[in-house]
Amino acid sequence: MLTIYSEDHYLRNPKTELHDGELVAPFECPARVETILARLQAVQLGEIRAPTRFGLEPVARIHDPDFLEFLSTAWDDWRKAGNQGEMIPTNWPARRMAQRAPDSIDGKLGYYAMAAETSITDGTWQAARTSADVALTAGAAIRAGARSAFALCRPPGHHATRDLFGGYCFLNNAAITAQHFLESGARRVAILDVDFHHGNGTQDIFYDRNDVLFVSLHGRPEDAFPYFLGYANETGAGKGEDHTLNLPMGPGTDYEIWGLALAQGLKRIARFAPDVVIVSLGVDTFKDDPISFFKLESDDYRRYGEAIATLGLPTLFVMEGGYAVDAIGTNTVNVLQGFEG
Repeated sequence: MLTIYSEDHYLRNPKTELHDGELVAPFECPARVETILARLQAVQLGEIRAPTRFGLEPVARIHDPDFLEFLSTAWDDWRKAGNQGEMIPTNWPARRMAQRAPDSIDGKLGYYAMAAETSITDGTWQAARTSADVALTAGAAIRAGARSAFALCRPPGHHATRDLFGGYCFLNNAAITAQHFLESGARRVAILDVDFHHGNGTQDIFYDRNDVLFVSLHGRPEDAFPYFLGYANETGAGKGEDHTLNLPMGPGTDYEIWGLALAQGLKRIARFAPDVVIVSLGVDTFKDDPISFFKLESDDYRRYGEAIATLGLPTLFVMEGGYAVDAIGTNTVNVLQGFEG
């Protein structure tokens, strides 16, 4: 299986994350990708190639132009305002407040943020842009005839909406690539999100559309980030009705339960008959993940890679979450090897 990877991910290297009322070393860190890359090389899964530069046009087909302008200038504006630390939002346009971006960079930061755990630093914008290129390049390989490809993206993307960042995500790599598939001739695209956390950004982007099916297996929002989206009764709107399938599960979920939800999701994808499947591949469903509560074992990742392969469809794997760094390489590559058979 071809892997697309860029060292630009190192440009995203924050030192602070707000967690449990403290500033801690971020769970989303460069070591995640280093561990996956080492495992890919150890098992010789296939060629590892640098991305092609696609520019901002495919990104702008998904994300709001003012949001992109904010991301591209945020760090410089923050420093010009005299701020010394990393950018962490401290205020938001809450209910019954004006929904408009202020002139102040501190206000803009809160306007475009969905949560406070994700700081912005020097290099974040370039890393996010390259991460989108990684996904787009892997998608291009599938359009050229590859059965599968792996986009080793960092930062991840599935929490990013049209105009919000958060959950370690800035640009929605899976959504950008899905749209690019459609504009390159695909009629229908399915996105299967197996990250522990609900892909709220992906759902939001495609919620009223019928050319993209979004299926998500995740921790139930009553208990897990992002809390305010991902309920089972969210099924789409307008033309998109019945094109969102949320399968939330509670604390302690193991593969016996999770695998049944996957089977349900795969059956829905097969009925949709897409031209391509994009898997938002988060392995934070692992039993030892520090910020999740599912209980999958390492061998389970190979099993569900095999299950996804039964669709018999071109499949793009896009890296999302997974924060048990010592196991992330094994778990991620197990999915890919299971798919490859």
